[in-house]
Amino acid sequence: MIEPLPDLLIEPVVRAALAEDLGRAGDVTAMACIEADARLSVAFVARREGVVAGLACARLAILALDPKAWFELDAADGDKVGPGAVLAHVEGNARAILSAERTALNLLGRLSGVATLTRAYVDAVAGTKARIVDTRKTTPGLRHLEKYAVRCGGGVNHRFGLDDAILIKDNHIAACGGVGEAVRRARAFAGHLMKVEVEIDSLDQLEEALSHRPDVVMLDNFGPEALAEAVKRAAGRAVLEASGGVNLQTVRALAETGVDVISVGALTHSAPVLDIGLDA
Repeated sequence: MIEPLPDLLIEPVVRAALAEDLGRAGDVTAMACIEADARLSVAFVARREGVVAGLACARLAILALDPKAWFELDAADGDKVGPGAVLAHVEGNARAILSAERTALNLLGRLSGVATLTRAYVDAVAGTKARIVDTRKTTPGLRHLEKYAVRCGGGVNHRFGLDDAILIKDNHIAACGGVGEAVRRARAFAGHLMKVEVEIDSLDQLEEALSHRPDVVMLDNFGPEALAEAVKRAAGRAVLEASGGVNLQTVRALAETGVDVISVGALTHSAPVLDIGLDA
């Protein structure tokens, strides 16, 4: 069961998207063609197989323009559905529903696409210990929604922002003069609740990094053989994360090396939108 996001976190995104679409004068097409008190009954329907995420975005988009609209769910976030599956039924003011349609479908399709791609990766590594996680390569302003969609697809969230964990990358290492010194400084700075992760790009850097007790070591662009060797050398002293160039064709081989985590930027930066329509 996916724990839903509070409406409080979703409403600002939905309202900003509606305001962008309605512009300065509102939906002139709806006003021109539809009587003010006309009613409409419609359904959100999946056109393709996928995993649902973002139903609350659709609900809030409709209710923002017609607070008295009836919105009934026929599916839940995290559900895998087939073509033709009805996700929700809506009845209310026709102008309001049609004015909210594109915003509702944009957010629902985008988030369901993220959830669908995530599920594909999760399924690809089934039976291994590896967990699929996202990155910060998200759409600006939609991070909390896209990371929620990753959870709907069975993935796990990496850090949400720059403030909730220390992640030392190659440029930090260059500025500090080496892997060991960067991790030493981070460990001295971090409080007892803050994790420290360091990225390395060669096996030669692994022991130097581990000697300073990072919580996580990110193995950047390591092939399966190098990953397996890193797992052997680390011997459980840190969580090992494989990252860089991961795709659905390679992820299984990476997972079978014994790494703990595989981070995939594509989950949020390259997920195709799931085709969902609003049918009368």
